[in-house]
Amino acid sequence: MTDGFIPTRTAALERLAAFVPHAGRDYAAKRNFDLGAGGHVHVSGLSPYLRCRLLTEAEVLQAVLARHSPRSTEKFVQEVFWRTYWKGWLALRPGVWTQYRTALSQAWNDVQTQSGLRSRWEQACHGATGIDCFDAWAQELVATGYLHNHARMWFASIWIFTLKLPWELGADFFLRHLLDGDPASNTLGWRWVAGIQTPGKTYLARASNIAKFTKDRFHPKWQLASEALPVPGLPVPDPGALPVPETADPTARIGFLLHEEDLSPSFALEGLSPQACAVLRPQTDIGPLQMAPQVHRFRAAAQDDVLARYADRFPQVTSVTTAEDVMAWATKKGVEQIVTCHAPTGPVAAVFSDLQRNTTDIRLHQIMRPYDQMTWPHATRGFFAFKKKIPSFLSELSLPHAA
Repeated sequence: MTDGFIPTRTAALERLAAFVPHAGRDYAAKRNFDLGAGGHVHVSGLSPYLRCRLLTEAEVLQAVLARHSPRSTEKFVQEVFWRTYWKGWLALRPGVWTQYRTALSQAWNDVQTQSGLRSRWEQACHGATGIDCFDAWAQELVATGYLHNHARMWFASIWIFTLKLPWELGADFFLRHLLDGDPASNTLGWRWVAGIQTPGKTYLARASNIAKFTKDRFHPKWQLASEALPVPGLPVPDPGALPVPETADPTARIGFLLHEEDLSPSFALEGLSPQACAVLRPQTDIGPLQMAPQVHRFRAAAQDDVLARYADRFPQVTSVTTAEDVMAWATKKGVEQIVTCHAPTGPVAAVFSDLQRNTTDIRLHQIMRPYDQMTWPHATRGFFAFKKKIPSFLSELSLPHAA
């Protein structure tokens, strides 16, 4: 599988075990260095597994804090909670995802009708802009499904401020090709670079910074924009409310629905004995263009890994891809209620919305993970305010935390 990312829980646990000894001061000192494909040895490489929760955030935090003090591993712990924060922030403001999707459709229409824009967009996606670092990152992403986090920031900045391309098209390029592509962290990260997420605060890629943290593999002197003026955007909306936590009726006939957003379903199955099971296959229609085949293969294989490990709990598994498929399966199996892990804002949540709009006979129960119930309500402001809650989160998880 791509770039050494094997889509099984066993592989995820092996990668975690290999990283844990380096999660403290070594990670803090070296995490910003991008050494290219095959050289990402100073970061964990856990994000594709966390993305679909073959590993959970709590498991990763437990492993790291069992080996390191909270102080020495502060940087890595914060990175885990950044992903949590983005998910909670978007869950409280799902309209931002709708705004992005609408703007992406318009940008794609522009690509179809403006030959100059289409040419620049194609050059960027193919890694043919003449900016060596940018082109190398574009090609690495397409080939491996992965990019170093620092390279993602530089890439987004160059896309927006040097190449003058719509940020939504760049976010779509990432979301289609990244094995860890996540609607929340991806969309909101691009908004942050563009100066929309934190109004007026942009991120400018600098040649000297790129040279330093690629160890002089690249030095795009005179090739990059010298300023990063904020991109116009709608005002950041106020946070709304999270869904009320749901519980299922264990006496009703239950069908369990597995999906790509959470592949550690034991918490949602507690006390339940499903009479039927379906797996919602990875959603490929995430924009005007479909997901890269390697991303689909990774997530589908990860789902198969779960189905194999839960074979005794999931009888007669049916594959489904749409809300209509889900309804047909539930009806055929005589299901009275569908139980599933809560789907955060994104394509799977859209399927569930369609399902709930079109049926009243079969109840859909989305069981929210306790970790999300604990953390997401605090993503109402910026990350700095959220970060102050990390010690209390760790305490709630019964993990070591700084005083």
